[in-house]
Amino acid sequence: MMACMNAFPPLLHCGVKICGLTSAAQAVAVSELGADALGLNFWPRSKRYVSVQTVAGWDLSAVKAALVAVTVNATLDELRAIREQTPVQMLQLHGDEGPAEVERALGLGLPVIKALQIQDAASLAAIRDFPCQTLLLDSYNPGSYGGEGRQFPWELMLRAKEMFPERSFILAGGLTPENVALAVAGARPAAVDVASGVESGPGVKDMDKTRLFLSSAKSVA
Repeated sequence: MMACMNAFPPLLHCGVKICGLTSAAQAVAVSELGADALGLNFWPRSKRYVSVQTVAGWDLSAVKAALVAVTVNATLDELRAIREQTPVQMLQLHGDEGPAEVERALGLGLPVIKALQIQDAASLAAIRDFPCQTLLLDSYNPGSYGGEGRQFPWELMLRAKEMFPERSFILAGGLTPENVALAVAGARPAAVDVASGVESGPGVKDMDKTRLFLSSAKSVA
């Protein structure tokens, strides 16, 4: 098994990833608000899709947050193109990728986050098979690949941490400025991930919601 890097190293606060940025201007603005990571969605069927060519043309020099490429069932060649043509620093595999696909993605030399839809406590056992250090746990929604705003059962995050204390977990699914502090306090994830919960429309971030989400998530010691 290939050695892997922790996508979200320990911080003084819960890490915050704002996902689904669709313009360079919003990426810069959200970074300036204090986000730890920004998700750029390279899946063509996503409501928040951006192409490799589009992102390659963005000026992201002012962005301080880590840039995460969100993909769904991408081929290794597609991942390599993203790696080589854009300034992303992490890969997030958000589809049906198995452990072998994660292992191959790790070979590209970037930290890999594997997203898993968790239906119940029994679903957590699959975490053991994946070679990456960081996993994103999302609500169970067959036929979809996130971004729908369905709340993840936070108690399953606690169970995952008990079962795999050596792993880092990102909490996603149904998070909003109103509930994220409760989620962080209750589940104690390494980071939280939000897309629709801070939007005025798909791919359009509401800066007031985003600012409140960030301050609420980071207010929990």
